[in-house]
Amino acid sequence: MSIITAGPGARAEQSTELQIQNRTLEMHLLQENLARAHMQERLQEAEHQQLVLSAVRVGRLRRRAERASMRARKALAVAVM
Repeated sequence: MSIITAGPGARAEQSTELQIQNRTLEMHLLQENLARAHMQERLQEAEHQQLVLSAVRVGRLRRRAERASMRARKALAVAVM
């Protein structure tokens, strides 16, 4: 019956394995952070596009209202004469 003891070589091996695990975790977290930043950027772009489209729509509606107002003024002017 032999007793296995952890010597300095076993401790160095465990330390190396722990370093590899830490590096793997750091890389995984780095990839997650990059993905999160990418998604945040896409979300900001989408929000910006929605604002631009909304501004364009508001401009169209304003011009349409101005044309309707001009038609009403002309119709009133014709009716008064």
